[in-house]
Amino acid sequence: MGKVAKGVKCSVSGCDNEAVRSLPASKVIAAGLKVSASRRAYLCKEHYKQFKKETKKEKQVEKWRYKP
Repeated sequence: MGKVAKGVKCSVSGCDNEAVRSLPASKVIAAGLKVSASRRAYLCKEHYKQFKKETKKEKQVEKWRYKP
């Protein structure tokens, strides 16, 4: 049973919603979200959606890069 299942709060400063996903804090900071965590960042549904929107272009470029 992980921390998300136990009911950890969102790591984004100013948000106190329940977290639904756990990601590396470095990736979340690179996406432009203000995170108050050291290793793992726990994101609520709204902030995870924002994270996906910010990293969509990066993921597409990486996909093209490794396409056989």
